[in-house]
Amino acid sequence: REKVSLRSHVIQENSGLISELDVLNSFAAAAARHGYRRPSVSGGGNILIKEGRHPVVEASMGVSGFIPNDTELDGKENRILVITGPNMSGKSTYLKQVALITVMAQAGSFVPASEARIGVADRIFTRIGAGENLAQGESTFMVEMTEVASILSGATSRSLLIMDEVGRGTSTFDGISIAWAVIEELSRMGARTLFATHYFELTGLPSRLEGVKNYNFAVREWADRRKIVFLRKLQSGSADKSYGIHCAQLAGVPPEVIKRAWDIFNSLEEKEPSALPPREKEKSGPDQLSFLDDSALRCRDMISSLDLNSLTPLDLMQVVRKWQEDIKDEDRDIT
Repeated sequence: REKVSLRSHVIQENSGLISELDVLNSFAAAAARHGYRRPSVSGGGNILIKEGRHPVVEASMGVSGFIPNDTELDGKENRILVITGPNMSGKSTYLKQVALITVMAQAGSFVPASEARIGVADRIFTRIGAGENLAQGESTFMVEMTEVASILSGATSRSLLIMDEVGRGTSTFDGISIAWAVIEELSRMGARTLFATHYFELTGLPSRLEGVKNYNFAVREWADRRKIVFLRKLQSGSADKSYGIHCAQLAGVPPEVIKRAWDIFNSLEEKEPSALPPREKEKSGPDQLSFLDDSALRCRDMISSLDLNSLTPLDLMQVVRKWQEDIKDEDRDIT
């Protein structure tokens, strides 16, 4: 012990060097295994990423299954990107991948992109997901607003902001108003921002604010708008709908509920809610024994409603996970 204590400073120095070597070796191994490229890191304000990918999602899907996207952020014309598109189209994954690529580049790692030029961010702020703090008496919306307040007070023009659906936890008009005012403040600050939203009213901001641009994730629809395919590709311009009913169908919501939702949607779209047709009563007929119970019938309906040609492996995995949760819930109810 005495001999070791006399050499403690050498041991600590060597431990630090070995740790640093271990990190660099891990960076190199990951870069070689996943095809990462060396980024260019500078003190400028631009973030340019070509064919960027999410390192974690890509690892679970494989390179061939992940659709890459470009990113251009600067302190001038492309300061704030307002990103619209339906649920499950890839908005949140895209936001997170830009933040992760920036972190990896500044940490000295190669990055999942064909090219990346990263202007150093002094901080990365995120407002993603929904959560609550019941112990402190804070609702989901209060937690969201607390995080927004922290971002607005701590961000600078050199920061990178990732904001997903700000204002969704309250009424529509309140949410739009808050999100609108937040974007105006971020524009004044000059912070580089990716702002995903379902509020299509915000797509009018580029005509009012300098440096704000609209982008959306492409979707292809057919069969009288009842079927969609998520293309996972970011493109210039704004989306004009959220495709929430389509997502509900993919999640396994019963066909009769989906049909009723379309009836209500069409009536509201025509601004004639008073003309909404009543829900159809179940057709009466001779009693007939079924070899399937209610659970089996629902399972059959959900499987038959799936369009396997339009589902990615990740979408299908999410649908199966939802079925597993429903089965567990039914088992608990029975016991």
